[in-house]
Amino acid sequence: MQDRLLVIDDDVELFGLLQRFLKREGFQAESAATVAAGLEKVAKNGYALIVLDVMLPDKSGFEALRSLRASGLQTPVLMLTAKGDTHDRVRGLEMGADDYLAKPFDPSELAARIRAILRRARVPAGHSIVTVDDIELDSGSRTVRRSGEIVALTTVEFDLLAALVGVAGTVVSRESLALDVLGRHFSPFDRSIDTHVYNLRRKLGPLDDGTDRIKGVRGTGYLYVSSGGTKRGR
Repeated sequence: MQDRLLVIDDDVELFGLLQRFLKREGFQAESAATVAAGLEKVAKNGYALIVLDVMLPDKSGFEALRSLRASGLQTPVLMLTAKGDTHDRVRGLEMGADDYLAKPFDPSELAARIRAILRRARVPAGHSIVTVDDIELDSGSRTVRRSGEIVALTTVEFDLLAALVGVAGTVVSRESLALDVLGRHFSPFDRSIDTHVYNLRRKLGPLDDGTDRIKGVRGTGYLYVSSGGTKRGR
């Protein structure tokens, strides 16, 4: 069964090319040329992933992303940004996008990004529950609770948190996080991991003493702070 994707982009010619290419790659792609049409389709249909352009005729892709996340929808979103526009990339990630790709792009790279996102969303590394202080991460249901309350995370945020709490108290390099969480090699100019860490800090809140749960280690990576140790269960 083919995965259904929604491409929200007003470039009809580009979508025609992508639709044919993605079909060969095993995906069924549908299109929407405006934010309004895209949100209407999302409300009526279920999609495995949404490809969302930043520049749209009625509203920006950021407004669409804000509406999607505000509604509680956690469907993975890959944003298409202008080449070299770092601000748009970071902004999209901060608002809950799972990844981004700059135009113009190689369709093969788009397909690779889509597969990496879907693979992360669907294949938990066994059903286990990891508890670190007041945080409980269930890899089977892919849910995170803070003091018993559900914390809504994107696919990438969940996997990033899992990578950090699984070895709480140990520094994990950016190179390792990029490969394990994003499915690509780390680039010094790619701020994706840093932005996703920022989102996790914001969503999880600080520790009881007001300090960050996730500490940056200059020039190396990140460490999840644990005061009571890590507990594992099923």
